[in-house]
Amino acid sequence: MNIPMVDLKGQYEILKAEIDDAILQALGETRFILGPNVQAFDQEAADYLGASFAISCASGTDALHLALLAAGIQPGDEVITSAFTFIATAEAIRYVGATPVFVDIQPGSFNIDPEMVAAAITERTSAILPVHLFGQPADMNEIQALADKHGLKVIEDCAQSFGSRYQNKTTGTIGCTGAFSFFPSKNLGCYGDGGLITATDEATARQIMMLRNHGSSQQYHHDVIGYNSRLDELQAVILRIKLKHIDEYNRKRLAVASAYNERLAGSRFQTPAIPQDRDHVFHQYTLLCDERDEAREAIIAKGVSCAVYYPIPLHQQKAFDNTAQPVLPVTEASAQRCLSLPIFPEMSEAQIAAVCEAVLAA
Repeated sequence: MNIPMVDLKGQYEILKAEIDDAILQALGETRFILGPNVQAFDQEAADYLGASFAISCASGTDALHLALLAAGIQPGDEVITSAFTFIATAEAIRYVGATPVFVDIQPGSFNIDPEMVAAAITERTSAILPVHLFGQPADMNEIQALADKHGLKVIEDCAQSFGSRYQNKTTGTIGCTGAFSFFPSKNLGCYGDGGLITATDEATARQIMMLRNHGSSQQYHHDVIGYNSRLDELQAVILRIKLKHIDEYNRKRLAVASAYNERLAGSRFQTPAIPQDRDHVFHQYTLLCDERDEAREAIIAKGVSCAVYYPIPLHQQKAFDNTAQPVLPVTEASAQRCLSLPIFPEMSEAQIAAVCEAVLAA
């Protein structure tokens, strides 16, 4: 049995009739740029998230970039973030000319450690950019308290956490802005690139709307230098359909994670905790183990996909050679020991059993 990390084809087959009909309708309407489906999706996403405003854009990376610009982050500023994440988090900080300040993560959660954030704040710090990694919300109460104390902005990287909740608030509605990705493998994914920014106030939302559309709020009137970062109408069609199923998808992901935890308990693999005070949507299910590379090869040999997110922390990447190189022991140990298993809502009992059998034999 060959088991992929995510089965996009299987999910499409379930939704095929609805998606195909909706795409054909959009093609017939021929309103492809900022069309009715983009407008409808923005409102539906805001309603679902409980956000005051939601503005779609071309990618999750663009969402981070535009959120930082709208927050007023500029050259000379420092933005505190995690080194254990995809590079887009820190790329976006560099895009606006600011400096990413990498701090360590907590053991077990893979999320930024508020104590390390507190120790890294300087007179140049302008924002904190926590990542809700793998679908688990970071400790937002502590992070927001630090931001309030020092007059900092909090921009949430929600690329992997659509629908997760922290103390009854969805991620992306706690800081001043939140940035989401709809990359196909995400728990809410389109069939290309796509992103979304949430905002708490109208002025910020209007600025983001201009920035995503060449700095324009009225055709051929350009108030600022902007970008071409509009969500495609056909991707909006797909996202509107999938959004209706997101709670079901997240519940099923949690069920797969719970089954993994039960079957792998007592093994040499450290399973992720399922927290009680927040909703983990398990964009990824990530183990920790010694001799990770050997285990990965043995699991793949059984026909089970597995992946390493992330093998090289950002503070050790060549792209950040001119950034301060801190020692981040938890991050560095996690990068050497992390291993992610297949997880998707359509997983069968037989697939779950086959994955666990391959892991336990590794």
